[in-house]
Amino acid sequence: MKRILLSLALVTSLSACAAMPTPYQEATGSRWGYEENQIERNRFRVSFGGNSLTDRETVELYLLYRSAELTVEQGYDYFELVERAVDSETRTLGRHPRYGAFSVRYAYFHPRWGWRGLHDPFWDDFHEREITRFEASAEIVMGNGDKPDHPRAFDARDVMANLGDDIVRPEAE
Repeated sequence: MKRILLSLALVTSLSACAAMPTPYQEATGSRWGYEENQIERNRFRVSFGGNSLTDRETVELYLLYRSAELTVEQGYDYFELVERAVDSETRTLGRHPRYGAFSVRYAYFHPRWGWRGLHDPFWDDFHEREITRFEASAEIVMGNGDKPDHPRAFDARDVMANLGDDIVRPEAE
């Protein structure tokens, strides 16, 4: 009985994760979350990838927050966005309500009408859904002292203070 309850709890927790936007987390073992690569002593490439339930604004917000957090971790005061991009990946998923995720393709030849099957009413209630995943990336340069006076420069501690309430972290296990 314990094994059954444990299995049920595991399946429930995994399905709950799949039905939620990507939280602010490191992308360990998956493509979803933040990553950074050091290019030079004070230059990093930072990225955040979200699942199909994570909207573009959240992905960009988490990228900005991670850039600020990394800047403070490295002992700097501000960062500048040298380069910034948001990529999207859109896929179309289809599902027949009676037969699940797979589809059956068939055609037949009728002597009077020729090949048939493409516009069969059986497939009229076929459901398609488009899903889009976003990944934001930026190259940042970190610095100490007063923040430069231009729109691509951010005070790291101000960013963390102002955006901190909007960050959703993973639930503790």
